[in-house]
Amino acid sequence: MSPVRRCSRTACGRPAVATLTYVYADSTAVLGPLATYAEPHCYDLCAEHADRLTAPRGWEVLRLAGSSAPSRPSGDDLEALANAVREAVRPRDRAAETGIGARTADPMEVARRSHLRVLRSPEP
Repeated sequence: MSPVRRCSRTACGRPAVATLTYVYADSTAVLGPLATYAEPHCYDLCAEHADRLTAPRGWEVLRLAGSSAPSRPSGDDLEALANAVREAVRPRDRAAETGIGARTADPMEVARRSHLRVLRSPEP
């Protein structure tokens, strides 16, 4: 058995560089860096198949940046940035009305979508 993990796509023998996981409850496909070990319900993909990945209608693809190569900003990144700016300039009293200020936020948390959280990288 080869120590290099291969792409899970049929008839593709290229080495895997990313892992795909489906979050059915959120209708989200999460594509991130290659997992440390193979999971039974995850799919390893080569660079070509990871770049060409699309999700079914009504689903969202969440691409997590890997540490091996710099990622290009996507439309989702720009939209998230715009939403963060809108939230930052919102008056505090409106934030209190919606209950945003009611819970204490984790200082490492950058964004949240349902049960998924984006955390700030720890500084060395």
